[in-house]
Amino acid sequence: MLNIAFPKGRLGERVRELFSKAGYKFEGLENPERKLIFYNAQNDMRCFRVKPFDVSVYVERGAADIGVAGRDILLERDPDVYELMDLKTGLCKMAVAALNDFRDDPEKVLRVATEFPEIAKKYYAGLGRDIDIIYLRGSVEIAPVLGLSDVIVDIVETGSTLKANNLKIVSVISELSARLIANKSAYKFKGEIINQIMKGLSQVS
Repeated sequence: MLNIAFPKGRLGERVRELFSKAGYKFEGLENPERKLIFYNAQNDMRCFRVKPFDVSVYVERGAADIGVAGRDILLERDPDVYELMDLKTGLCKMAVAALNDFRDDPEKVLRVATEFPEIAKKYYAGLGRDIDIIYLRGSVEIAPVLGLSDVIVDIVETGSTLKANNLKIVSVISELSARLIANKSAYKFKGEIINQIMKGLSQVS
């Protein structure tokens, strides 16, 4: 049986639609309620829903053979998995943002509020910039407004939340989207069916 990790939430719904269009439907997944595990008996597959940030953990450790994870999580966690394909959904960007009147002073340590500390560290290390990471879980846009940080590193979709809080994008770190990933051992032994799934998804994504 092939085990697939799907993310919960809006991205999970998009992923479900892609798999369905590619010919891989899971009974009851369109109305999951509190249920977490779903089956496709025809293709001997099982999928389960987990928090988006945990998909790569299930795949890396072999509980799932394949899964769908956002590029942001792969950049943050750097899991030991194969990144098989870009599903071209969940499009957004990882960006640095600050108040509209922000001016960086390179003589001072830059205070960076973020839910993605590793991405922020790598980015600013590449710039040779000294930073102070302030780790927050959600609503990081308020940090510069309250003077907690100078900038934020966060996911930006439409930019409407930034605009509503008088923030602007300073720089774009990376373009993001959902990626199909595979456990390395599983891909070795179940490569044929995984490649079939990739072929189907490539025709609808």
